[in-house]
Amino acid sequence: MKFRIGLLPRVVLAIGLGVGCGFFLPDWAVRVFLTFNALFGQLLGFVIPLLILGLVAPGIAQLGRSAGRLLVLTAALAYGFTLVSGFGTYFAGRALFPALLRGGAEVLPEAGGDALAPWFTVEMPPVMGVMSALILAFVLGLGMAYIRSERLKGVMDEFKSIIDLTIGRVIIPLLPLYIFGIFLQMTRSGQVAGVLGVFLKLIVVIFAMTVVLLLFQFTVAGLAARKNPLRMLRTMMTAYLTALGTQSSAATIPVTLAQTVKLGVRPSLASFVVPLAATIHLSGSMMKITACALAVSMIAGLDIPTATFAGFILLLAVTMIAAPGVPGGAIMAALGLLESMLGFDETLAALMIATYIAMDSFGTATNVTGDGAVAVIVDAIDRRSGPDPEK
Repeated sequence: MKFRIGLLPRVVLAIGLGVGCGFFLPDWAVRVFLTFNALFGQLLGFVIPLLILGLVAPGIAQLGRSAGRLLVLTAALAYGFTLVSGFGTYFAGRALFPALLRGGAEVLPEAGGDALAPWFTVEMPPVMGVMSALILAFVLGLGMAYIRSERLKGVMDEFKSIIDLTIGRVIIPLLPLYIFGIFLQMTRSGQVAGVLGVFLKLIVVIFAMTVVLLLFQFTVAGLAARKNPLRMLRTMMTAYLTALGTQSSAATIPVTLAQTVKLGVRPSLASFVVPLAATIHLSGSMMKITACALAVSMIAGLDIPTATFAGFILLLAVTMIAAPGVPGGAIMAALGLLESMLGFDETLAALMIATYIAMDSFGTATNVTGDGAVAVIVDAIDRRSGPDPEK
């Protein structure tokens, strides 16, 4: 049996090694890893627009082709819960983070100064801008859905497969080495202790926020179906724990489906809603990315207007639909928006990636558990508006 180490343990190991090696590696060795980071950062910049185009367009086309009343209702609930998660997290973060992150601006490496530089770098300009890729993805996705294009959709599906392979076989496996280089640099600059302190506090706060989010979702579901929300949430804990291990909403679908049926949702409806929600309901991922982005921007001293952050949340809720089924996929899909809309640089993006992946299991588990709430609400509304399809 082949033993494989998950992404989260590799990231944790990379952070630990980066901190430890930063105290004794010679300058020339540190510059070797900084050179890798510079090249990898250029590669990310090149891939991100292609990633958005290759993932978002087929995702929108697939949703559009399945248009129907239940699809619209499920998509509206999933998108609504995701937006509530994003805006709720933003306003809660604005209230909590200033005290939590006091003095955090001092933990980031300063630009320039005595920082070591890479040995060399290679420019890899992207073929298009991030917003151009996003708009083109919307145009192609909606167009393919409207004209029911089989040829173009086949091409875009194959392009999506190439992007999935690039992320799964190149980007994700190299992320731990990239994060190692970031923390190696921070240790050499003497600021890693402050970074790790902020890092751990943020994880604790976001985990508490996920509990509040699930209580809200199942309270809404309980009101819609006239059922006990705490009892329903307890039933879905099996799916939550399964998702903690798999780190994949798709891999957890059989368990999520079985637990959703136990909530009283009709099997035929659950079989439609649960797989769809596994793709489009991403309130847990939205919470993590919004909270981390807000915290990192505050630490970096970025003055981001509320209107800009609102636009970021609205676009992120759509962009993440295309996140590939690999650990860390949502944050990779979000990198383009973080850089183009919020002004994140390489260091801030790396901190986002590390923090996100450290909580990836909890975000996925929150998404999966919330899928049960979405199914309960859809079932309750459908029962009131039409005949029972089970009869």
